[in-house]
Amino acid sequence: MPRTITVGLDGSPESRAAAEWAAREAQLRGLPVKLVQAWEAVPEPMARPPLPAAGTWRHWTGKVPREAADGLRLRHPGVEVTTEHVTGRPAEVLVRAAKDAELLVLGSRGLGGAGGFLLGSVGLAVVAYAERPVVLIRAGEQAGDEHEKDQAGIRSTAAAFRPVVLGLDVGRPDEEPLGFAFDAAARRNAPLRVVHGWNPPPYCLYGMALEPAVEREVARGDAAIVTEVLRPWRQKFPDVEVVKESCYGSPSPLLIDASREASLVVVGRRVRRSSVGARIGPVTHAVLHHATAPVAVVPHD
Repeated sequence: MPRTITVGLDGSPESRAAAEWAAREAQLRGLPVKLVQAWEAVPEPMARPPLPAAGTWRHWTGKVPREAADGLRLRHPGVEVTTEHVTGRPAEVLVRAAKDAELLVLGSRGLGGAGGFLLGSVGLAVVAYAERPVVLIRAGEQAGDEHEKDQAGIRSTAAAFRPVVLGLDVGRPDEEPLGFAFDAAARRNAPLRVVHGWNPPPYCLYGMALEPAVEREVARGDAAIVTEVLRPWRQKFPDVEVVKESCYGSPSPLLIDASREASLVVVGRRVRRSSVGARIGPVTHAVLHHATAPVAVVPHD
């Protein structure tokens, strides 16, 4: 049974934008879409609202995925769309749903004109605990936003995809984020922009300036490491154009800046199984809150 592109749907504009993105991704991957809505049971006295006699609260909330599925089938006729209405806490339902998914897609409210994301407790919990990649989509995200401008200067699906951006940690170059990013670029026939931020030697932390010659030498060494990490993936995906950016500084602002010209940003999340719970990590957390393109968070050991 093939995995699905699963969407957490609650009827909000951001979740509907996530469903549209999922349908487009499903076309690229040749996979079905599953719309999942979590319905959290309420205490008995509250479960008797003045609804029409022919319906119940569950009936009315169930309309959301049904109507969304009908719209997706109309706009994306080649994509198989199914719905699932599950009782339970939304974060727990979506984490379970992600186990059987190729990836899970969630919507997130945009931060006004500056773009970026605003994640609530449900979104943060799902990103932190999901075992499969989770993609966050801003409210208002349009298909044309992922593409370059056409001859008329308008972003259009008829134009090429914008680059896929990968945040690379050369100290722990895990295969899952690398594989996801190369595959996403290949499916879009888009360049892969690999961004790595490197920090100065430890003695610079004590107020000693980094000599220009030393900075150039460190940069060359770091660039060589990036090249070596990417070598097997470039051999596996020979048609993907790779643009390497090894820069001095924290990776968070570098990735946020790169997101302005990206169709998708890919970052990793190290799986930590401890008594204090899961963590997202500072770089991924910053990118999730401030990137202006869809963000894929890929868990890895």
